[in-house]
Amino acid sequence: MTHFDWRQLFNPEFYILLQIGGIKIGLYVVLFIVFAETGLLAGFFLPGDSLLFLCGIYSESLMKEISTGNGFINVTLLAALISLMGILGNMLGYWVGVKSGSYLYKKEDTFFFKKKYLFQSKDFFDKYGSKAIVFARFLPIIRTFAPVVAGIVEMDKKKFMFFNVLGSALWSFTMIFAGHYLYELFKTQFHIDLKHYIEIIVIGIILITTVPVLIKLLKKRK
Repeated sequence: MTHFDWRQLFNPEFYILLQIGGIKIGLYVVLFIVFAETGLLAGFFLPGDSLLFLCGIYSESLMKEISTGNGFINVTLLAALISLMGILGNMLGYWVGVKSGSYLYKKEDTFFFKKKYLFQSKDFFDKYGSKAIVFARFLPIIRTFAPVVAGIVEMDKKKFMFFNVLGSALWSFTMIFAGHYLYELFKTQFHIDLKHYIEIIVIGIILITTVPVLIKLLKKRK
């Protein structure tokens, strides 16, 4: 029996390749994570952008059980399913914001909820307005709380849904198609299998997506 290392929970490849009793459940786990990251206020620590990029790399494996037999259609369907879960997650986040009102601003911090992230998301929303729902998709932590803030400030439902669908589609299709076609490009043109460099890819994506946010936060503290 393989010893479980809790650090695997922060490794997106772990979720994608997850099996129970020899049955691959990676696709369903990925879909739940995307939903949880924006809908349950508990997903800010989960791998987001790197998870989707790796989904593109492992798209053939993820879609094996429901494969259409066409690679392009499979990748498109995968991106569409993840986009749908992102939309539903944001809708739940928005509903939580509407119903909770100012309660979340008074709520004590827990492992799954950090009030400071709510304030950071509020500042981000104030700066970019409705477009924040789209931009937030590409920013860790912010994407978890942005729909909640939209609900708290009572953003128009139709406007929220428009930017929700747009942001979810752009995020999922961009990250998944990038992972899929860069993997194919490196493999066919340079004979490099990106699956052998997953750790470097994950670290790179984390740095690209989080460093700009950290720099802005540090500037605010000065």
